[in-house]
Amino acid sequence: MSRLIMNRRGLLKTGAAVGAGMAMPTVLTAGGHGYANAPTGSTVTLGFNVPQSGPYADEGADELRAYYLAVKHLNGEGDGGMMNTFSSKELQGTGILGRKVEYVTGDTQTKSDAARASAQSMIQKDGAVMITGGSSSGVAVAVQALCQEAGIIFMAGLTHSNDTTGKDKKANGFRHFFNSYMSGAALAPVLENAYGNDRVAYHLTADYNWGWTTQESVQAATEAKGWTTVANVLTPLTATDFSSYIAPVLNSGADVLVLNHYGGNMINSLTSAVQFGLRDKLVNDKNFEIVVPLYSRLMARGAGENVKGIYGSTNWHWSLQDEGSKAFVQSFGEEYGFPPSQAAHTVYCQTLLYADACERAGTHQPCAVVEALEGFDFDGLGNGPTHYRAEDHQCFKDVLVVRGKENPTSEFDLLEIVEVTPRAQVEYPADHPMFAGGALGNCNNG
Repeated sequence: MSRLIMNRRGLLKTGAAVGAGMAMPTVLTAGGHGYANAPTGSTVTLGFNVPQSGPYADEGADELRAYYLAVKHLNGEGDGGMMNTFSSKELQGTGILGRKVEYVTGDTQTKSDAARASAQSMIQKDGAVMITGGSSSGVAVAVQALCQEAGIIFMAGLTHSNDTTGKDKKANGFRHFFNSYMSGAALAPVLENAYGNDRVAYHLTADYNWGWTTQESVQAATEAKGWTTVANVLTPLTATDFSSYIAPVLNSGADVLVLNHYGGNMINSLTSAVQFGLRDKLVNDKNFEIVVPLYSRLMARGAGENVKGIYGSTNWHWSLQDEGSKAFVQSFGEEYGFPPSQAAHTVYCQTLLYADACERAGTHQPCAVVEALEGFDFDGLGNGPTHYRAEDHQCFKDVLVVRGKENPTSEFDLLEIVEVTPRAQVEYPADHPMFAGGALGNCNNG
């Protein structure tokens, strides 16, 4: 069985059938072009698919807060947030293309199968015209592939693996978050300056695509500065007790432990490392150090005192003083009583970027939205001037290196920015070996 789909230039071609067991989304016609779940009434539905349970549930909760705020602003309620600072001026608080924005939510459970099932329900039963969310690269890759098959735009949430815009990139998917390569490129010079170039690293790595590519990226970047890597040990995403993984580090000869863990995994592994006394050790005549390549304020809060002095990278931080960041922090703070996390910032931006692309394209048609986003340059959403590269749909902007504060002033003031790494330092060619193996393919209208 085959069906007609639209390629990236909007031309009809014959494509493979949707996978067995997956019903086709409703295809309506608007402006002479058929596409999946085209809205016909006075509303348009977006699908917010986040971890409401599992090790990344804290991130998911903050994502939902930001999604609700984005919908409120798009519909003309509240103070408008970053719509006021966004360099594109298409969004006027009248919904999207004059339709009020509604939404449905789902729980990914930080599991690929659950995330796909949730997204599929949103597409088939709720008529979602765009799916967004997630705090796991395994989830992002799975849902992005589903949206490609269904002819729906996917605006990724927290997904840091190189694979999302590397070997698993899809024409219907876009990523605003940075990636593992960028973390390594930003962190390595700071770590060399802080700890020297003759360090011996031991990696503990979450056993899925995010962990693998983060470990690979950080190892390559630090070894280019003179470090050596003594071991890389994979840990299951479901792990809660990391004591059996920390104990061997003591006799490995390593003087740095790199925790390629996120969310609850990072909180538990860092806590275990501190309990084993690693931070009090002197190895190779050097103070033993711990590095967390991907940081978030939510993780820092969960780990408490243990984050003090520990370096990592982050996509965004509420202390940034650009106009967009200040506007978002004010809106979010007035709504919820505390500052937003990088998770909240990322998904808020993705919602506005999708809405803006629809306005500029004059339609929700996926291929037209893709064309509007490819090569898009903008400012005013935090992190300075930003570019969406057409070749892989990866977003490029400045990257932050942060460190756990020694003397925090509140439960939210836990990280300090030590370096704003210029976008040029973290950019790479689209055919870089770490991102090889996949093709973007053609846009699918459904």
